[in-house]
Amino acid sequence: MSEQASDRVENRAAHLLPEEQEAGSDDPREQAAAILADSDRREAGASAIADSERHSVDSATADQVAPDSFLERRTSEQTVTPSEPPD
Repeated sequence: MSEQASDRVENRAAHLLPEEQEAGSDDPREQAAAILADSDRREAGASAIADSERHSVDSATADQVAPDSFLERRTSEQTVTPSEPPD
């Protein structure tokens, strides 16, 4: 594991959410690594889906929308204030 990835896991382990702490773990560092791995998979999948949807939605609806309308694309990070420190 690279030093940057190790630091990311250590930081996440130090900032487990209350419900993650309540669930308990014999190894908070391993728990944090699993949480981050799941998050990375979801983020990668969401990006791929968004890219494919953007193309299909834009081409499919181009003739069906008002000339001055637009489809806004933002991630949740762009719309909410994070409740925990960044990884």
